[in-house]
Amino acid sequence: MEIPEVAAEVRAICLALPGVTEKLSHGSPAFFAGKQFVMLWPGGHHDHQFPHLWCAAPDGAQEELVATEPGRFFRPPYVGSRGWLGVRLDRPVDRAELKAICTDAYRTVASRTLIARLDAIEDV
Repeated sequence: MEIPEVAAEVRAICLALPGVTEKLSHGSPAFFAGKQFVMLWPGGHHDHQFPHLWCAAPDGAQEELVATEPGRFFRPPYVGSRGWLGVRLDRPVDRAELKAICTDAYRTVASRTLIARLDAIEDV
């Protein structure tokens, strides 16, 4: 996928999740389920001049993914200390993996009510 397609895909994945809103944050698209869970940097950000996203991640996921695939995943500035994960988008991106990453990020911050709504959708 090309970068505009990946950005559109991230937007579609995130906005399909229950209760998600999109707002600009620091000039880039950000997705919220009460709390922010994904930030998209299609043009890069400061030190990372390649398209990528930052996302909330379950405990231990950042360390594991950065250690096993440092070319694809990284510890982002500002939010990396809270366990967030950086994901490069300038390489081939699998839609199913992108969906799993965004959904895991959502589950990391969403309320129990929103997670129950997601579970009900996924069970259909």
